[in-house]
Amino acid sequence: MKKTIFSLATLVAALLSAGSCSANKNASEAAAADTVANCFQIHRGTNLSHWLSQSQERGEARAKHIQEDDIARLDSLGFDFVRIPIDEEQFWDEKGNTLPEAWGLLRNVLNLCGKHHLRAIVDLHIIRSHYFNAENEGNANTLFTSEEAQNQLIGMWHQLSDSLHTYSTDSVAYEFMNEPVAKDHEDWNKLIAKVHKALRELEPNRTLVIGSNLWQATHTFKYLKVPEGDKNIILSFHFYEPMVLTHNTAPWTPVGKYAGKITYPGVMISQEDFAKAPEAIKKDIEKYTKEWNRDSLRSLMNDAIEVAKKYDLQLFCGEWGVFEPVDRELAYAWTRDMISVFNENGVAWATWCYDADFGFWDQKKHTFKDKPLVDILLGKEKGK
Repeated sequence: MKKTIFSLATLVAALLSAGSCSANKNASEAAAADTVANCFQIHRGTNLSHWLSQSQERGEARAKHIQEDDIARLDSLGFDFVRIPIDEEQFWDEKGNTLPEAWGLLRNVLNLCGKHHLRAIVDLHIIRSHYFNAENEGNANTLFTSEEAQNQLIGMWHQLSDSLHTYSTDSVAYEFMNEPVAKDHEDWNKLIAKVHKALRELEPNRTLVIGSNLWQATHTFKYLKVPEGDKNIILSFHFYEPMVLTHNTAPWTPVGKYAGKITYPGVMISQEDFAKAPEAIKKDIEKYTKEWNRDSLRSLMNDAIEVAKKYDLQLFCGEWGVFEPVDRELAYAWTRDMISVFNENGVAWATWCYDADFGFWDQKKHTFKDKPLVDILLGKEKGK
């Protein structure tokens, strides 16, 4: 939604299609859902993470976390959309009652996005019956085994749709769940069909973002069953490989415990350094003792690229990035290769993230903490 000078032909085409890219209010439009083109086109974005999701901030601190200058900044830099993770615990209490403050913050940021030419994806990130990292923390997800939990998920989207349906379909999209971790791929496919049906009864033409099973990995795309005949879908994957680079020193993952030298591109971990690594992590880092480069990244994304081609749907990398403490030259080399592969294959992307531990902006100091990264992301790197 960046400001653009339109040719007469483009303007006429836009006016002719404008009626199909508007807010959804009635289920009576359902019959036309298959024929309406997807007007929600995205290219370069970032996640507004650790604000309405994965954060204990409340009250004034939460209200001040993302403000109009943040949205205006992203627009001026050249981003065209944001992904907004939200958590159940911030929007509903344990009895299912809505918590008005968070709802107001969400609507306010969506209004600001409209004002500053950014599209927005509302991503239901963590719910009480499903958390993508539950097993690592010794907890269990109940979503895929409990019909009640599934109905509660649909109920949340009923309420979100009731609040957000007035936003035009070319400005706001819904990602109905983040990083599913079903033990059986078919359990995720069944839930996709169930939630898709419920949302289509409410909003026939709203763009829905659907990811693959097991943390939206590319290698599970071959098992993904996409609702047939619906062009208002964007397929999504997340990508952090090679993890030994992107999560180097990250305390929450085994590969973060590797303290040896890393090379990228090239053989990431030498046999000598591998031999010195703790035995407990060797199985997690062994695959990084081989050559890793742009071709490796392209190969890992190929399953997702092929499925998107099969269904003729836009493909979107909803999360990718490098942990802030990682050597910046390694981070920049990987980022350049990622952008190259995305550009080659028409993949939209949203970095993880804007201002948290993978981010480029420092909210406390109100300044860039990694401007060179932004320049690489947006094709503004000097001499390139």
